[in-house]
Amino acid sequence: MNPHTRQPAVAGMFYPAEPERLRPMLETYLQQARAKLGGDEPVPRAIIAPHAGYVYSGPVAASAYARIQPAHSRFKRVLLLGPSHRVPLRGLATSSASHFLTPLGQIPLDRAAIERLETLPQVTCADQAHAMEHSLEVQLPFLQMVLDDFVLIPLVVGEADPHEVDEVIEQFWDEQTLIVISSDLSHYHDYATAQRLDSATSKAIEALQPDAIGYGDACGRNPVNGLLQFAREHGLQATTVDQRNSGDTGGPRDQVVGYGAYLIQ
Repeated sequence: MNPHTRQPAVAGMFYPAEPERLRPMLETYLQQARAKLGGDEPVPRAIIAPHAGYVYSGPVAASAYARIQPAHSRFKRVLLLGPSHRVPLRGLATSSASHFLTPLGQIPLDRAAIERLETLPQVTCADQAHAMEHSLEVQLPFLQMVLDDFVLIPLVVGEADPHEVDEVIEQFWDEQTLIVISSDLSHYHDYATAQRLDSATSKAIEALQPDAIGYGDACGRNPVNGLLQFAREHGLQATTVDQRNSGDTGGPRDQVVGYGAYLIQ
């Protein structure tokens, strides 16, 4: 298998392709999020963040990433899991790439860790699952803004039960690894309905109830549920730090997409 660099697929669509536009946009989102912090919040070990176009979900994602920034030198590795939107997939898919590229530069993959993961029966290498997938890609510039040098373990999650995802997270739960789950919430309801549904999903996340989060509640329900399973087994807590939808951040309110930012610690 010849290593390659995974090229950005949605730069110029979901976020600016030019670094001189992208970096100030991210910094504005992060500054706005930091302004709401008290200064003594603990740094989470895992976050859930949305993955829509930045003009819609960027401010919500920044609410989680701003909590990571104080530990910019601590986290040396990121385990990133997001749902498959384009390729039907059973289990979790790794990439054979050596690097993932964004407009802000290259991110090296932790090839040794990925090869260990591929010994699990639910994990396979499937570059086609990564090629056009935005759920992982849109998290990468945020990570490049809030962390120093780090290596990446990117996993596209298809049909996988919570225990299969939990087993993967278990491999990398250490002080130097940040876990990032990429998920939006409800899709294409009117504003009031979305608020009601997404509030219920936030309550289920805070209660660590993976069985309560279904297909219509979060597109990343499978990786989310795996993280909640892990958190429940290890006595962790989940906190909602932001919950809005596209009707709040710049879109119309007749059909909205929900976004939430959550911390696990």
